[in-house]
Amino acid sequence: MSNLVVNQEILPDISKPKWDQSTYSGRAKHFFSSTNPLTLFSSAAQQEKCREIVTNYRKGIISDKLTVNELWKAKALYDATYHPDSGEKMFFLGRMSAQMPGNMVITGMLLSLYRTFPGVVFSHWINQSFNAVVNYTNRSGNSKTTNERLFASYCCATGGAMTAALGLNKLVKNNYGLAARLIPFAAIALANAINIPMMRSNEITDGMELKDENDNLVGRSRKMAVLSIAQVTMSRIAMAMPYMGQMSDSRPSINFSVLTPIIMNRITRTAYYRTRPWMQKYSEIPIQTVLAGIGLYFTTPLCCALFPQKSEIEVSKLEKNVQLEISKLPNPPKTVFYNKGL
Repeated sequence: MSNLVVNQEILPDISKPKWDQSTYSGRAKHFFSSTNPLTLFSSAAQQEKCREIVTNYRKGIISDKLTVNELWKAKALYDATYHPDSGEKMFFLGRMSAQMPGNMVITGMLLSLYRTFPGVVFSHWINQSFNAVVNYTNRSGNSKTTNERLFASYCCATGGAMTAALGLNKLVKNNYGLAARLIPFAAIALANAINIPMMRSNEITDGMELKDENDNLVGRSRKMAVLSIAQVTMSRIAMAMPYMGQMSDSRPSINFSVLTPIIMNRITRTAYYRTRPWMQKYSEIPIQTVLAGIGLYFTTPLCCALFPQKSEIEVSKLEKNVQLEISKLPNPPKTVFYNKGL
C-alpha cells in the first residue's frame, strides 16, 4: 500500500499541525479538527492508542501497517485530548472540544434561570466556573501550581467575573435601548479579562516557557505571558460576539443573543409557529439553546485560529534579563518558541 507511512519518501512531520499555521485558513482547519466535540466521545482505549501512535512515531517507532491517514487521525485526537506541553490528558470539561456542548448547556441554564436573582447568580457561577476550568486546562507550559494558589485564583476569577457581569447588567436593568443590548457583551468581555489572567496568573509571575527548535526549555518570559494572555482573551471575547447580547425587549433579564433574536423573529412570523400555541410557549428556550450551540461550533475554531498557538520570537526582542540568561547557554538560539495557550 502506497499510503503506508513506511513507504513515504518524506515522513509526515507531526511536530506541527497538518495544515500551514502561518495562514488563517490553515489554523482554522487545524482547530476545526482539534475542537471537534465528537472527540469527547472517544473511549479511553482509543485515546491511549492514539497517544501510543504519536509518542512512538516521535521516537522513530513506526508500525509497518500504519497509514498516513491513520497517523493524522491519531494526531488529531491526541491534540484534542492531551496538553501540547505537558503531554498529560486534559480534564474533558476543560478541553476546547467541550466549548460547544458545555456552553450550549450553560446557555439553556441562563435562559431558564433568569427570573430569580438566586437563579441568575447560580447560572453565572456555573458559567464562570466552567470558564475557569477551560482557562486553567488550556494554560501554556507544564508548570504546576499549588492547590492554595489555584483555589485563590479560582475564587478571584469567578468572583470578579460574576461581579462584573451582574454589576453591568444591573446598570441597565430597566433600559431597553442600545446600551442594554451592548452591556451583556461588555459584561462577558470584562469577565473574560478577569477570569483568564487570574487562572493563568502563575505565567505572569513566573514567566512563560520558551523553548528552542528541539523543544528544550531555554528560559521564561513574562512579556510573552502577558501578550499571550491578551491574545487568548481577545479570542474568547470574539467567540461570544455572535451570541451575546439582549435576547428581546420583552425579557430584559435574558441578555443573550445578537443573532438569535433575528432568527427567532423570522421563526415567530411563520404561519406554522403562529398556529401552534404549544410551540410559542415551550420552543423558545430550546431553539435559542440549539442556535447558540450551532454558533459555538463555528466560532470556537474560527476564533482560536485568530492567533497561532505555537509562536516564535527573536531572542533580541525579549526582556534584557531573559536575553542574558539565554546567551549563557551553549549554542544559544536566536529564535525561541512558546505555546500561547487557548
